[in-house]
Amino acid sequence: MSRSVSNLTTIVKEIADEMAQRPDRGEVANYIPELANVHNKRFGLVVVDGAGNVASAGDSEMPFSIQSISKVFTLTLALGLVGDKLWQRVGREPSGSPFNSIVQLEYERGKPRNPFINAGAIAVTDVILSGHQPREALGEILRFMRFVADDPSIAIDESVAASEQRTGFRNIALANYMKSFGVLDNPVNHVLGVYFHHCAIAMSCRQLAMAGRYLAWSGVNPSTGHSAVSAERARRINAVMLTCGHYDGSGEFAFRVGLPGKSGVGGGVLAVAPGKASIAVWSPGLDVHGNSHLGRVALEALSKRMGWSIFGV
Repeated sequence: MSRSVSNLTTIVKEIADEMAQRPDRGEVANYIPELANVHNKRFGLVVVDGAGNVASAGDSEMPFSIQSISKVFTLTLALGLVGDKLWQRVGREPSGSPFNSIVQLEYERGKPRNPFINAGAIAVTDVILSGHQPREALGEILRFMRFVADDPSIAIDESVAASEQRTGFRNIALANYMKSFGVLDNPVNHVLGVYFHHCAIAMSCRQLAMAGRYLAWSGVNPSTGHSAVSAERARRINAVMLTCGHYDGSGEFAFRVGLPGKSGVGGGVLAVAPGKASIAVWSPGLDVHGNSHLGRVALEALSKRMGWSIFGV
């Protein structure tokens, strides 16, 4: 093991130990019944470098509901299908509003502010669904995520999907509102079925860090050489992750961590240190914006100790 890899492994374990001692853990998402049952003491951290070395600590092999982190992968797929025409339907600006807000949609005539708030991700899902049955579209999403993670075992947690479908009234309202403005082409119930299911994909920190490698290395998986997207598209996805990946906490995340990242209300965060590492952290307790509290604290510590902020040391 090289000295730098050994150093990274030590730092990852130190951060996990520090997080285990902290009393400020945030609150688990209780509006999705299945997520409310997750133990708040869980914490996992995985860092994968360009050579495929893995530094991990904590509950790094335990699957959790990735929730909105799936929106990074659906955005990648939709851009592959329709290219920059996607931006006619979905904006690229930070929202400054809660991730499930309907206020902005009304003001902006049904066009979501960005692809990572719920309304935007529903519109992106509609693009992937076009020309497919819901089951086929979901299969495409799963196949892509298994491909970039190089792991055929990644699957949907059906109990979480069912839980979301029973309680997702706000998302149903958002989808119907967009449909009224012609932003959605497909039947609302089909779009929402695919959306709820891709948000319910379960992955471990290791699987998630592996899946994010193409964003850290200009669209290419450095271990296999397989290209997922062009370098330019990977750069643009990273840019939207930096500015919009943590809802109205995105500025704080950029300020403190300095890396492109995408959070999910399951407590996961996927972060990218371009040219250096793909990182996944999981801590189920959320802050007031719906982002993992200790996930952000851990990533801030990692970025600082490794000198990985894109804004310099």
